[in-house]
Amino acid sequence: MTVRHFRVEGIVQGVGFRPFVYRTAAELGLDGWVANVNGHVEGEVAGPPGAVDVFAARLRHDAPALALVRAVRLTESTRHAPYTPGFRVRHSPPAAHDTAPREIPPDAAICAACLRDLRDPADRRYRYPFVNCTDCGPRATIIEDLPYDRIRTTMRRFPMCGRCAVEYADPGDRRFHAEPVACPVCGPCLAWEDLRGEEALRAAVKTVADGGIVALKGLGGYQLVCDARDPRAVAELRRRKRRPAKPFAVMVKDVREAARLARIGATARKALTSPERPVVLLARLPWHGTPPLADGVHPGLPRAGLFLPTTGLHHLLLDDLDRPLVVTSGNLGDEPIAVDDDAARRDLAGVADGFLTHDRPIRARYDDSVVQFAGRTRITVRRARGLAPAPLPLAVREPVAGAGAHLKHTFTLAADGRAHLGPHTGDLSGLAVFEAFRASYDHLRHLTGIRPQVLAHDLHPGYLSTQWAARQPLPRIAVQHHHAHVAACAAEHGVRGPFTGVAYDGLGLGDDGTLWGGEILVATLSGYRRVGRFATAPLPGGDAAVRHPSRTALGHLFGAETPCCPRPDPRLVRGFTDRLDAAEVAAVRAMVARNVNCPRASSAGRLFDTVAALLGLADRVSYEGEAAVLLEAVAGEEHAVPLAHRLVRAGGLWVYDSTATLTDLLERRLSGEPVPRLAAAFHLTLAIVTAGLVARAVADGAPRTVCLGGGCFVNRRLLTEVRRRLHAQGLRVLVGEQVPVGDGGISYGQAAVAAARLAGER
Repeated sequence: MTVRHFRVEGIVQGVGFRPFVYRTAAELGLDGWVANVNGHVEGEVAGPPGAVDVFAARLRHDAPALALVRAVRLTESTRHAPYTPGFRVRHSPPAAHDTAPREIPPDAAICAACLRDLRDPADRRYRYPFVNCTDCGPRATIIEDLPYDRIRTTMRRFPMCGRCAVEYADPGDRRFHAEPVACPVCGPCLAWEDLRGEEALRAAVKTVADGGIVALKGLGGYQLVCDARDPRAVAELRRRKRRPAKPFAVMVKDVREAARLARIGATARKALTSPERPVVLLARLPWHGTPPLADGVHPGLPRAGLFLPTTGLHHLLLDDLDRPLVVTSGNLGDEPIAVDDDAARRDLAGVADGFLTHDRPIRARYDDSVVQFAGRTRITVRRARGLAPAPLPLAVREPVAGAGAHLKHTFTLAADGRAHLGPHTGDLSGLAVFEAFRASYDHLRHLTGIRPQVLAHDLHPGYLSTQWAARQPLPRIAVQHHHAHVAACAAEHGVRGPFTGVAYDGLGLGDDGTLWGGEILVATLSGYRRVGRFATAPLPGGDAAVRHPSRTALGHLFGAETPCCPRPDPRLVRGFTDRLDAAEVAAVRAMVARNVNCPRASSAGRLFDTVAALLGLADRVSYEGEAAVLLEAVAGEEHAVPLAHRLVRAGGLWVYDSTATLTDLLERRLSGEPVPRLAAAFHLTLAIVTAGLVARAVADGAPRTVCLGGGCFVNRRLLTEVRRRLHAQGLRVLVGEQVPVGDGGISYGQAAVAAARLAGER
């Protein structure tokens, strides 16, 4: 007889791991017990040595689908008395001090078995919106504390009825120790004003069918829902939500319905149907006759963001309405998504025609995740519900935190070889979003048990994240924005040595006090040196230029750095300025000439804005990156001849002089070359320029591993062409996959840099 104490670390709470351990021990005829302890699973097992060895192997290799086992540790038990025959699931002991970080399971979309229950008239959970089991349902959004038990979730206010209690205690039932288990008798209930249950659902269905907008309480926050086929409903949602152009996500019933709207490859299909259920950006199919989606869902764009239902409630809505639905964040403008019922009714009263809510509180705010694919490579655009806060690998020992940047904000807590990338918060542009960030940070820090010893932050003193970091009673490490971008990519892929970083984005403060955004770096996780960049141009009006690409274009035309090329001929410039307001053009020209409120930037993102404005695609934008999105959309699958470009050596760096490119663009446009072909030519030119800058850096001794980072690489055409050309040079090319490639990955990169610098100090 062998008696062993076992401890299993990883994502092992809230994923059916204790029931799995119970069944495994029972099959092998072993005695003992299992329990959730702090953030892991512990227990003791007694039986023949061979059976105990098989038990340990199964814990490692046969775990439930939602589990992520990092370590199984077996030690000699101190128990001397013989075990009572049988194996038991014990109640979790109170949380105790434990140095190991605790891992929190993300929410999981409704599983196939629960969906069958939902649609089976003979099942007692028929059409019950909150059906779940150990394989699916809410997790991170309802957890108040660990160990993970019902009493430490927002389900604690719903005592189980007798039948649910029997299922919960039955080792043969898939709801064995499923903490959110519920039914119509004892669980949460839908509400619509004074209506409850099915009547509430029918009221919401009628509102959407009649062209109205419904605020629906989802897993991680409120969502705004309308008929995706109804142009008037979509236009009204845009008007009320103050979102004039940014595309909406569309929820469809199943993959078959998605395939009627967009091209879906094997990798995209797998993502759509995964437990994470992210929004997947897909190339939409040509439409003939009546469009299956209103044009206003994704105006002027060739791709649609589609996702499948995540909960029973979503399935019921889609079943009853039998049409695709716009399902978008329940917020106004740049506000955080609403999670509190009273706040939702206050803030969304002018948007929604009615509220389909329920009485299960949301403990943590999680928006929908967004991914896309470049070939077979998955690019995470937004890491939130279903993905966060699942940990990612990171070479870190001492606990550290990354405070993030400003746009698409996230934070990271890291310790003991893994990083918890917090959920997407939004742009830190106001008090409400900032408070949402603070609440999310405090909650995740409490759940994980990570107490950072060092806090990493951006260089920019104007970012709210930097200002927050300055107020924390911790040692701080300032991390340059673009170093964080490429460090995030390198750290995700386990790059330990030097690498060449290509960081293309909108703006970030450089270590010289100027604004960067088109950078070639030779780096390690702990440091970097700049070896290449884009030529600088003024941003007339500072932040105002970001919202007005025509101003950015005027800055390039009137004041771009010109290391080797003359500025465009005035005749070409007039071809652009003649369609603008003459007074604004004169004002901008004067600002540039006198260097009044015209910070200079070496930004790839602002160059995208400039080209979009010169081609007449976007003089003003309503969301960050809109001009670049339109430029990529117009380029489509066009083939093109590259534009003129020049790379020169200046100040010890390789510099891309974009003036030659813009002059050629204007000349070819004046000669009648179509806008789509010129948009495609710009993408091709930028890829050629990137390959040239990297080739020159490598010739000067830069590493042959290249890490790509920054929001410009969300552009699939640019990413694909850059990777192709770098691969042709025999280089190893990496891009973020699990970590967002844009500013949503900055905090992970900051944590990676902080960890590397601390390791270097030891």
